[in-house]
Amino acid sequence: MNIANFPWLTTIILFPIAASLLLPIIPDKDGKTVRWYSLIIGLIDFALIVYAFYTGYDFSNPDLQLVESYPWVPQLGLNWSVGADGLSMPLILLTGFITTLAVLAAWPITLKPKLFYFLILAMYGGQIAVFAVQDMLLFFLVWELELVPIYFLLSIWGGKKRQYAATKFILYTAGGSLFILLSALTMGFYGDTVTFDMRAIALKDFGLNLQLLLYAGFLIAYAVKLPIIPLHTWLPDAHGEATAPVHMLLAGILLKMGGYALIRMNAEMLPDAHAYIAPALVVLGVVNIIYAALTSFAQRNLKRKIAYSSISHMGFVLIGIASFTDLGLSGAMLQMVSHGLIGASLFFLVGATYDRTHTLMLDEMGGVGKKMRKIFAMFTTCSMASLALPGMSGFVAELMVFVGFATSDAYNPTFKVIIIFLMAVGVILTPIYLLSMLREIFYGQENEELVSHQALIDAEPREVFIIACLLIPIIGIGFYPKLLTQMYDATTVQLTAKLRDSVPTLTAAKAVETVSLTAPIMGH
Repeated sequence: MNIANFPWLTTIILFPIAASLLLPIIPDKDGKTVRWYSLIIGLIDFALIVYAFYTGYDFSNPDLQLVESYPWVPQLGLNWSVGADGLSMPLILLTGFITTLAVLAAWPITLKPKLFYFLILAMYGGQIAVFAVQDMLLFFLVWELELVPIYFLLSIWGGKKRQYAATKFILYTAGGSLFILLSALTMGFYGDTVTFDMRAIALKDFGLNLQLLLYAGFLIAYAVKLPIIPLHTWLPDAHGEATAPVHMLLAGILLKMGGYALIRMNAEMLPDAHAYIAPALVVLGVVNIIYAALTSFAQRNLKRKIAYSSISHMGFVLIGIASFTDLGLSGAMLQMVSHGLIGASLFFLVGATYDRTHTLMLDEMGGVGKKMRKIFAMFTTCSMASLALPGMSGFVAELMVFVGFATSDAYNPTFKVIIIFLMAVGVILTPIYLLSMLREIFYGQENEELVSHQALIDAEPREVFIIACLLIPIIGIGFYPKLLTQMYDATTVQLTAKLRDSVPTLTAAKAVETVSLTAPIMGH
């Protein structure tokens, strides 16, 4: 077989799912065998992802690559169709990286280890599929597929209110998914040909009113996942009850599915509607940034504080998507990857701190930095990344969104000034709540009751290794953003040009500019 024609993406998606089916028959009494098996499967799949993109992906090509298409249910026009471009390729890499580290983070799990790792590996394939599939019905199916593992991971291994958090998660996300199905069926059956292929659907000529309706349907579904206020309340509850590896998957990958789908379907497939609704996305983004930052400041529960911080940071993604500039959209992509890495690191450290202190309440902590120096150093470094310290990936991403929106010619100057001012307020609030959090956990007098009842052991090598793996790309991207931006620039530049063509004021300005340039030639 010619290696260039090898079905890389199909293999990458199905390999961890197939491997998970063998877990029940692996002889294992104490969980050690299954965790090593799961880690090896995760590493192999991540190696396959890296190899496939290294050998078969061209950064300068903005179109779909590694494309595969096989008839699946021909009677319904349903095909197994997968491919990767600049929008999906970085997020597939992120999924492989974070999920493999999440398997390593799950090392202390002793309750039903076979079921736990089965769900993690099944999610591995399902989440990659979300970013790779190019068929609308198939997209809906894989979008639903990852809901079930998360539900069980929350309801079995979660905290005291795990059943409530898991039920709320499934109700919100499954309810939102109905809008994906309705919109996908409408788009597929519209016109003379019935097709669910995303590229074919993008070429259909939907009327503006229908585009606006479809856009609203998709927006509701993806607003739940991103999440956008006021459809965000499932996230603090889910994070409040989850274990460290599930935190990493929620913050690192699940939220990015909402941002990716907003770009892929709302912006790319419905550009005329995007031109009308983009200002609302900007306003929602600012609300996310400020409201979630203020709410995070008020939280006394450590997990909920970081959860609201995640919601705040995802507001920059919304503004970047709605900026109509190459820099803004590039910043949104960078922010998704950056937050995936930073969010996963912070939540892993929250889990590590809880394992030692057995409390999440900031009032019950204090002075633990004296005994847990490595955790103190790692928590501080990751918090600096989250508050967008220069030299870290978060700074570059937020700066790109800032400058991209500030230089956008699609908006009224007054509107831009107001939004930029509010974004700046959000950026100022972030270090306030993160630094106060560090002070309450690690500084000050030790809580005598906590110290006397809990063994505050410092970080073990496994935990240091996980954080080191996450900090290397965070700092690497911070100092040399081109490491990441070159992967998707060709695609985002092409998409921005398409979006700008759908904005009436920009199209008119472009026409005037063209006339003024050709007039001297015609006169001559």
